[in-house]
Amino acid sequence: MKIHPHDLLIQELFASAGDEPQAVLDHVLRCRACQRRTRELLHAPPASFIERVVRLDWLATAPADYGTALDRGSAVALRLQASCDWERSEAVRLLAELLEHPGGRRQWIVRNHPRFQTWGLFELLLERSHEENFDDPAAGEGLALLALEIADRLEGFGEERLEDFRARSWAWVANARRVRSDLRGAEEAFAIAFSHLARGNGEPMERAVLLDLKASLLRAQRRFAGALRLLGRAIRIFRQLGERHRAGRSLINMSIVHRYAGEPEKAIPLLYEALDLIDASREPRLLFAVWNNLIDDLADNEQYMEAHKLLVRARPILRQFPLPWHQNRHRWVEGRIAHGLGQDQKAEVLFLKARDGFLAEDAAYDTALVSLDLAALYAGQGRSTEVKRIAEEMMPIFSSRQIHREALAALAFWKQAVDAERAGAKLVSGVAAFLKRARHDPELRFEEPKD
Repeated sequence: MKIHPHDLLIQELFASAGDEPQAVLDHVLRCRACQRRTRELLHAPPASFIERVVRLDWLATAPADYGTALDRGSAVALRLQASCDWERSEAVRLLAELLEHPGGRRQWIVRNHPRFQTWGLFELLLERSHEENFDDPAAGEGLALLALEIADRLEGFGEERLEDFRARSWAWVANARRVRSDLRGAEEAFAIAFSHLARGNGEPMERAVLLDLKASLLRAQRRFAGALRLLGRAIRIFRQLGERHRAGRSLINMSIVHRYAGEPEKAIPLLYEALDLIDASREPRLLFAVWNNLIDDLADNEQYMEAHKLLVRARPILRQFPLPWHQNRHRWVEGRIAHGLGQDQKAEVLFLKARDGFLAEDAAYDTALVSLDLAALYAGQGRSTEVKRIAEEMMPIFSSRQIHREALAALAFWKQAVDAERAGAKLVSGVAAFLKRARHDPELRFEEPKD
């Protein structure tokens, strides 16, 4: 069956179908969109469910007796739910077994053992690929490639649907490559993904997800206008499909495009809108990212009172992710807010803690930026000795790390200005602004500010 059954057809199936509605059942078992609609129907209260039963016109002359049909429909529904639950639980077990083997052997197992060639394992591998990209994008790419091996071997699907599965797999391969800065490899993988999608069955959801992921690559390539266009198309599709959570994800992506473009003021309303759309129970880390980025953008836009209010509200969420990098960024943004509100003593303590944390993690850019914030605070207090000490400490630290040449040139210029006692707050903020832009644009060239 190459088209999706209408909602009413699914309802009719469970209200009046016989024991062998194979065409519809086969489709529903393998189609994620129809499974989602089916679950909603199955979870409806019995009275509401009966009221929604379709009464066919040509049977209207006879009294309607749904008792037997509902009994049969309930049995079919239970078999469907049990089949979905079993396949998902089995996928968890299969994945655990698969991950016990080294990477090369995993490919061999998937290719040669049919019990690993299931739709449930395919879906789970792509979900885990997305999760792994946060911490280990190479592992995320490996899981997406395993899913691709399964997509080539799934049985019981039409060729067009298999093309959709291949497109989805290649999209996650591309995204993992983008995260680990292999932009050329990501572009090649996206080209393959779109070629498979063109041969698929035209699923709007598949296209929207692919557009959203491709926009992240365009963002990394600093093709901001193109990224915003793709995200706009993805958001429209997600809204039309009633996919609020996915629309919220794309709004977050759109806000990041504006941040990379140096437009935090345009990111702020998008993040507020995303907060109303995302489902935190589905992706707690996503809610954390929204709060974190929103507070950061407000601070960048010098809306310190609003940033402080949100920081207080978000603390319970932020504490759920106690990784050192996250904690250091919280201290840093809290220090910027305190400095902006005139609480210099508190800001100094927070900046120092954040800088020590970033140094321990070998996070060169973050260490440079928080050091400049600290230097600006000292300069404003007339503490030139401390400013010179920071400048002396920074150069050997960054010369030994992989921070691109133009960023080093900006820091060297700032140190010379400090040595000549010409490094005021305006110069510090200019160098810091350059470093923020250069972080996402390695081609950016530093130009010495004019007096």
